Amino acid sequence: MGFNDDLIAQFRRNRGVITDGPFTGRSVLLLTTKGAKSGHSRTHPLVYTRDGDRYVVVASKGGAPTHPSWYLNLRAHPEVTVEAGPEKFRARARPVARGPERRRLYDQHAAINPGFKEYEKKTDRVIPAVLLERLPD
Repeated sequence: MGFNDDLIAQFRRNRGVITDGPFTGRSVLLLTTKGAKSGHSRTHPLVYTRDGDRYVVVASKGGAPTHPSWYLNLRAHPEVTVEAGPEKFRARARPVARGPERRRLYDQHAAINPGFKEYEKKTDRVIPAVLLERLPD
């Protein structure tokens, strides 16, 4: 199993609590998207913050010059599944790639997760923030 697979298994085993590795004690959710090209489901562990009742993830890919695959997937198929703590729910993903709202969300995220300040310095692309808004059951 790879790093992400191990992290996903640990997340599910501990009902959303990470107790081992570099994400210990951090707020991590699992985002399941539908592949933009393949249509297959893919699950990604991501650090998140909150903006009111919405979850915020950032498409940093560690400051790489291209967007992560999960971001491309949710742009094609914005209905996603989120696992946060013991909860699992459907959500609509809304990318925020420009403007003051993006800046506010990114800065709020980076204040809690300082590595994101460095990611922004490593790339020329604007790193989008993504709002995950719970859908009714």
